Formats: sequence, structure tokens, C-alpha cells
Amino acid sequence: MTLLTNKQTMAPPGTAATAAAATTTRTLGAVIKAYVALTKPRIIELLLITTLPVMFLAARGLPPLWTATATMVFGTLSAGSANVLNCYIDRDIDKTMRRTRRRPLAKADVTPRGALIFGIVLGVLSTLGLGLTVNWVAAGLSLAAILFYVFVYSMILKRRTSQNIVWGGIAGCMPVLIGWSGITGGLSWAPLVLFGVVFFWTPPHTWTLAMRYREDYAAAHVPMLPVVATERQVVRQTIAYTWATVLCSLLLWPVAKTTLLYPAVALVLGAGCLWEVYRLLGRLNAGKTGVDLRPMRFFHWSNIYLALLFLAVAVDALLV
Repeated sequence: MTLLTNKQTMAPPGTAATAAAATTTRTLGAVIKAYVALTKPRIIELLLITTLPVMFLAARGLPPLWTATATMVFGTLSAGSANVLNCYIDRDIDKTMRRTRRRPLAKADVTPRGALIFGIVLGVLSTLGLGLTVNWVAAGLSLAAILFYVFVYSMILKRRTSQNIVWGGIAGCMPVLIGWSGITGGLSWAPLVLFGVVFFWTPPHTWTLAMRYREDYAAAHVPMLPVVATERQVVRQTIAYTWATVLCSLLLWPVAKTTLLYPAVALVLGAGCLWEVYRLLGRLNAGKTGVDLRPMRFFHWSNIYLALLFLAVAVDALLV
């Protein structure tokens, strides 16, 4: 009887090992997914959108495949490093914000020590990778971007001043310089103009997101402009920076001697961006407030604006 029971309950050969392997695979997959999420892939996509087109501009056509590939790969690791270390520093406030409470550190899917080591390793690999495969100017700029984002923005500015994203956004402008230097080994006025475009673009892009999640930032005691200023003040600042973005974008035409395609596209996209920001002002003047202002309309449009503007940079470079 005992023998019969054992036979009835005995698992087929390999079943236990298969189940254990499946469990291990699922666990490993979840861990990998959590570590990838720490790098904030959607933000990295935006940074790469500004990197590759500048390489086309620097090369006045198609950039060398190996250089472009190496710059993009190690640039991804660099941005990932900065984002992981930012998550490590912000793990306390991420738990209190609806927008960020599902991040891996906030959910304890990754240990703080694991995230810190991961971020540092990515930073070392990206710097050495760029230096050895591209050039040390690009590597130095990449390292400077990581250090600025981590120490200046995340540790000093973010929790202390409403100007946090204005100056902290400099780190997000660096991929433009990295892409250019990756091709030329140096810098010039053309990438600095595009650096300025991203610099002026960042505050209104971020402020409209912060308007939507104002309560989150207030609960986390992060003094984003929408937390410490009135909606009208925020909208006025958003309009001013949007004008600066559009005007700066037009400077690339004479500085880089582009064809007429680029300024035409820049004018159309800029007009669309200004139209959207003045619609935001119109809703404010009509008495709308809070979510009824629909600030995310401008936030999403600003993403489209930047992507298409830099696409125009790349296409124009192919026409020269």
C-alpha cells in the first residue's frame, strides 16, 4: 500500500527540476526587469533622440557606423547610470509620490545596495567604453553629465530650490555635446546651439508635468515651481521658456549653414509649440485650474516637438 502511494504521488522524472528551473527563470526575469526599470528607459529614449541626429550634423551626412553605434550603446549605459543613481538618492520620496511609487526601489524589488553598485558599474563601463572605442572627450563629457545629474541636481538642487530643473536640466543637454564630440573629437557653436535648445526646452516640459502631479511633489517636499508658485506664474514662465526654445532653435540655420528644410520645420514645430502653450494660458484665463488646465497636452506635445526637430537636423544633414 505504501509502495502504491509512493508511485501515485511520485512526480514524473524531471518535473521537479523543470518546475524549479521555471521558478528560477521567472525570478531572474523579474530581477532583470526591475534593474532595467531603474535605468528609466523612456528617459533614455529621449536622450538618444538628441544624440544621433547631432552625429549626422557633425559628419555632414551618415556618421561612421562603428562610432555611432558605440556612442549610442555607451551613451545608453551612461544615461542609465545617472538614472539608477538618481533612483537610489530619491528612493525615500519615490515612495510618497503616486507617479513614482511603483519604481523598483520604492517597491523593494531591488535593494539600495544593489542599485548603488549597479549605477556605479554602469557609469564606469560607459566612461571606459566611450574612451576606448570613441574618444576621451566624449567619455569626459559623459562622466561630467553623470556627476552633474547625481551630485548637483539630485543631491543639491532638487530638494532646495524651485530652479532645480532649470540648472539641473544641464545634464540632459549633454548628449548633444557627446554626440558631436564623438564624431569630431571637439566642440563648436552648432552643438552649443542645440545644447541651448534642450536647455530652454527642459523647464516648460518638466513644469507642465509637475503641474499635473503638484500634490505629489508637495507631499514629497520637492519645491518644483508649480508647488511654490501660482498657476499663472508657472504658465508665464512656461511661455517665456517656450519662446526661448523656438528662437534658439532657429539659430542653428545660420550657425550650422543648414539647408532651408531645417528652419522651415523648426518654424512649423515652433508655431505648434507656441500655439499649445497659449492654449494653456487661454484655459487659465477662462477660469480653469488644476487638472482642468490640461497641462499634459503641452507635456506630450513638447516630446513630439523635440523628437521631430532633431529628426529634421539629421535629415537636413543628409541633404547638404
